[in-house]
Amino acid sequence: MPRRRVVGKKLVKSLLPILLLLFLAVIAATTFIVYGVVRPPGRAYLVTPQTFSQISGPVLKVTDETWQNHDNTSARGWLLRGAEGAPAVVLTHRYGADRSWLFNLGVKLFEATNFTILWPDLRGHGLNPAVKWTAFGTSEGEDVQSAIDFLRSLKTSRGHPQVGDRMGLYGVELGAYASLRAAAQNNAVRVLVLDSVPENPDELVSAAVKDDLGLSNKPIQQLTRVAVRLYYLGRYDNTSACELARILKDRRILLLSGGDAGYLRDSTTGLERCLEGAPNLEVKTDLPLTGLNLPSATGEQGEGYDRHVIDFFDKNLR
Repeated sequence: MPRRRVVGKKLVKSLLPILLLLFLAVIAATTFIVYGVVRPPGRAYLVTPQTFSQISGPVLKVTDETWQNHDNTSARGWLLRGAEGAPAVVLTHRYGADRSWLFNLGVKLFEATNFTILWPDLRGHGLNPAVKWTAFGTSEGEDVQSAIDFLRSLKTSRGHPQVGDRMGLYGVELGAYASLRAAAQNNAVRVLVLDSVPENPDELVSAAVKDDLGLSNKPIQQLTRVAVRLYYLGRYDNTSACELARILKDRRILLLSGGDAGYLRDSTTGLERCLEGAPNLEVKTDLPLTGLNLPSATGEQGEGYDRHVIDFFDKNLR
């Protein structure tokens, strides 16, 4: 055997353990990254109905409710019953947040409209969630559908339906994408307020890797996306928000975003182009504050944002 070939074989054999270690290191690092982003960190609620009632008094009867998702997992949320037969609005939060981020907005919406309000914790979010992982909108769209089914099952003390035929959805980032998916499958959803909508779930994965772990390297981002697909064993769906929006041109839609939304401002503007020609579309993408940072808003900024949302639902959902 030629000497060069013998040397080459020895070199390959000597490098194999190193290459194997590198491969295992990459697998371990990717597993760590994926595990970190699919399980958002839990944190204490900013406000609860109990702490709110200590300030405002026991006027609002907000209840803690549970129901089943379509995949037989457990869901939970706060419920505020409005007038009998009135519409209902489901408010869904961003990745890494929870239902308490939108509590004040929901209370103000109830006081202005007397609609029934539901604040769910999206899967993987909130304190000690029953489902420990998020699906970046893939499963959350079905979960919003389950929340709508729960609302339709509610009865008043007289045995009448609590909620009427018309539903509204409000969502920020992850919640906005989930709301799009739910509305595309449910004609009862007539009004949507969508704040800072991601282009697709992949974009949310990349943002989570960057924000939570400080990693923005493109090869790592791409590897993480592949790993996330493997993690969900074929149940991950990267349908674009644009594709979903094209189905909804007959709905009344308000798109919101602003400078504090970063890359999401561009994707929301792009969604406007996907809805071009829709007769019932309003767009406000130059807001000084978005729902991404609503809990930290000053009084004037917060009131201005809430007014956009409340007026749109009040005008279009009745």
